Amino acid sequence: MSGKLWGIGLGPGDPELVTVKAARIIGAAEVIAFHSARHGRSISRAIAAPYMRAGQLEEHLVYPVTTETTDHPGGYQGAIDEFYEQAAERLAAHLAAGRSVALLAAGDPLFYSSYMHMHRRLADRFEAEIVPGVTSVSAASAALGTPLVEGEQVLTVLPGTLPAAELAERLRGTEAAAVLKLGRTYPAVRQALADAGRLGDAFYVERASTGRQRVLRAADVDEGSVPYFAIAVVPGPKPETPVPLTAEGVRAEPPRPASNGVGDTRSGPAARARTTTGGALTADGAGPLGAPARSSAEHSAMGEVVVVGLGPGDPNWTTPEVTAALAEATDLVGYTTYIDRVPARPGQHRHASDNRVESERAAMALDLARRGARVAVVSSGDPGVFAMAAAVLEEAADPRWAGVPVRVLPGVTAAHAVASRAGAPLGHDYATISLSDRLKPWEVVAERLAAVAAADMAIAVYNPASSQRAWQVAAMRDLLLEHRAPDTPVILGRDVGGPAESVRIVPLADLDPTEVDMRTLLIIGASTTAVHGPRVFTSRRYATLPR
Repeated sequence: MSGKLWGIGLGPGDPELVTVKAARIIGAAEVIAFHSARHGRSISRAIAAPYMRAGQLEEHLVYPVTTETTDHPGGYQGAIDEFYEQAAERLAAHLAAGRSVALLAAGDPLFYSSYMHMHRRLADRFEAEIVPGVTSVSAASAALGTPLVEGEQVLTVLPGTLPAAELAERLRGTEAAAVLKLGRTYPAVRQALADAGRLGDAFYVERASTGRQRVLRAADVDEGSVPYFAIAVVPGPKPETPVPLTAEGVRAEPPRPASNGVGDTRSGPAARARTTTGGALTADGAGPLGAPARSSAEHSAMGEVVVVGLGPGDPNWTTPEVTAALAEATDLVGYTTYIDRVPARPGQHRHASDNRVESERAAMALDLARRGARVAVVSSGDPGVFAMAAAVLEEAADPRWAGVPVRVLPGVTAAHAVASRAGAPLGHDYATISLSDRLKPWEVVAERLAAVAAADMAIAVYNPASSQRAWQVAAMRDLLLEHRAPDTPVILGRDVGGPAESVRIVPLADLDPTEVDMRTLLIIGASTTAVHGPRVFTSRRYATLPR
């Protein structure tokens, strides 16, 4: 029989506002599915974490775009539609196999939620049931401590993405209003409130019900600091009791990475929910609200963080030591592309995220280990070469992680894999340089390239180009030609060890930047590098030894 799809409303953020039914279904479901942006932090996953149990499969559905641009041929909408189709099929595979799937939704599943897109695509094929949740509008009203509407008053709910003129017109024609989807839309929303003559009566509620809740007058909000999870409220009746405004400039302490989920752990409500869940046990070992209980020993002993390298792509290049560490890990943390290379194992939690949040990933891994988890931080190639080992060790130096064990397990580097395909171009002294200027200025990169070129060393070049960064390859070529002969061999190794592997050898003067992307590694030869048939090697002997 097919499994059942559950649309689970989690409420506005406080795990204690999760309904009894939602908590029960979360604990019983075989698969937990949740969305996040490319940074990998899922608010829904963090809210549900106290009610989840060990051994559940997780489907992390990562939006390809949120507010940024895309080169998808169908534009933004085309990219989103394709994502929803692919996400629906991932869930359909579980449902067809007979597994129950709980798809998490902050607030209510049918109130400005992504759940509805999955429901449309799956409810005609599989049994589906929706568990409603407390909406952000209700949470914002509670935060204000004042009614939104009374008697015959009309409440209008508006998306902040409407054109400012239309938003102002709708605000003029209603007694009460709630404006959602703020973030970057807030300047236009505030202007619309002012144009409608409602700004003086409007309030701003940020992250309602959580430990980071803020309540301000809408006119006093810093436009540059508004998150997506904020709401502007114009109550119908005039507040008869003081609105609990947050002191100007005061913010709650930012949350730490979640202990057993992708996202943020909150002190206060989340901690209370976790304590309650693991406290009073029933006869069958379940905690209150049907949430599976975590034993007190589960988080009492210190775990560890092991930073591992998978090698460049071929599974045969992953060492037995790393394979064993992956098998022993309770949690995997890493860039989505690398996490996907690790075979799924029942009961193992996978925390995938965007490639640009290294310090956040490191903090999450250390926090998980501090709470007892055995964490494997996954890198491609070798973790100590332009990868996660340095980020984890740098974060681990913070006193708050004192006592958390960290180990680093080596892997085959991309440079050595490409070199082996070509022969032995790194057979003598060589340098390894990243062309990326995201963490260091290009001037530093250029100085290092010039110094290595002048020293007559072969160079392994990582991160040569990306879709947003293409000019550096040409700049590097021109700089190296000031020190190297035009016929110096250059090896272009792309996706070595992967299904699209290609290895080419070209003269330095003919290096075409358009043939280089982020999946390419370059090896630039030295004066003693020679091409012999299909093989390249750098001799360890000089014709004339320097005195």
